[in-house]
Amino acid sequence: MHFHSPWALLLLIVIAAAFFLKRLVHKTGTVRFSDVNHAGASGISMRQQLLILPQVLRGAALVCLVVALARPQTGIEKVRDVSEGIAIQMVVDRSGSMGAEMTYQGTQMTRLDVVKKVFLDFALGNGADLPGRPDDQIGMIAYARYPDTVCPLTLAHDTLPRFVDNTKLVSQKPEDGTAIGDALALAAARLQTAEESLEKQKKEIPGAYKIKSKIIILLTDGQNNTGKRTPLEAAELAAKWGIRVYTIAIGGGDSATIRTPLGVFAVPGGSEADVATLKMIADKTGGVFREAEDDGSLSGVYQEIDRLEKSEIQALRYVDYKEGFLPFALLALALIAGEILLSCTVFRRLP
Repeated sequence: MHFHSPWALLLLIVIAAAFFLKRLVHKTGTVRFSDVNHAGASGISMRQQLLILPQVLRGAALVCLVVALARPQTGIEKVRDVSEGIAIQMVVDRSGSMGAEMTYQGTQMTRLDVVKKVFLDFALGNGADLPGRPDDQIGMIAYARYPDTVCPLTLAHDTLPRFVDNTKLVSQKPEDGTAIGDALALAAARLQTAEESLEKQKKEIPGAYKIKSKIIILLTDGQNNTGKRTPLEAAELAAKWGIRVYTIAIGGGDSATIRTPLGVFAVPGGSEADVATLKMIADKTGGVFREAEDDGSLSGVYQEIDRLEKSEIQALRYVDYKEGFLPFALLALALIAGEILLSCTVFRRLP
């Protein structure tokens, strides 16, 4: 226990001095007797013996009030892990071409499905070469002709699988396309807004979560062919806000297979990604460009990003104090009430 205002305890000296001075002052009786020789023979009654009790109650009440004024507090030291993490926006192409097949652990799946599975391994960990990113804020944007925020930036990574599973290939022709520039600009804006919001929160709550750096992981197998912004315009915006962009070209190889209602067809050219533009985006923002032909090479890219982007955890120690003035204040009120009651009844003095 400690006192928030220990200087208030100096009032105890004043109270003690007041009682001491009062004991030194002897009052004369208000009623005079001619002979008190027989008064001592009658003995001292219990009431007379307890005549000082109201004064004792008053003194105890004053002591309790002084202690309450000093604000006694009990504290428990607590330790809280405060992260300085990385804000990561996944930007995933879901245009029709992402329906081409790609190898995942020896089986054939659509490129989009492989991207989703390896992304979850990166975010949650796979128990092997990807440990997960528990201290990072992670969000996801999917795009075809238009970009959509699939999952906002969050530390609650247990919600990611549900959002990711709901991401499907574009189903209608009017919605198909590859708006890389618009998607990249949206991701950059989301990251910048999140950082500004956390900066305000940090001023109000010391030790709050802090964004160490901001990155975008952009995956596509095509070229920008729609949208209001060009990829390089969006890259300039990201660079202005200090956001690194890692670009990944999905596909590769001499051919790819596509499943259609009419059957499985092999098409020449595994990927039509605009490699030159993706490299320029990465260079302009301080990121890295890589190509991935299957789940192994894609996982390798994520491992590289995992090594380049590290989070830090610090232990914040603080003391959680609990106020203890109320019991002393209530006790003082009870003692004062008792003193008044006794002074007006049992120990009432007549003039």
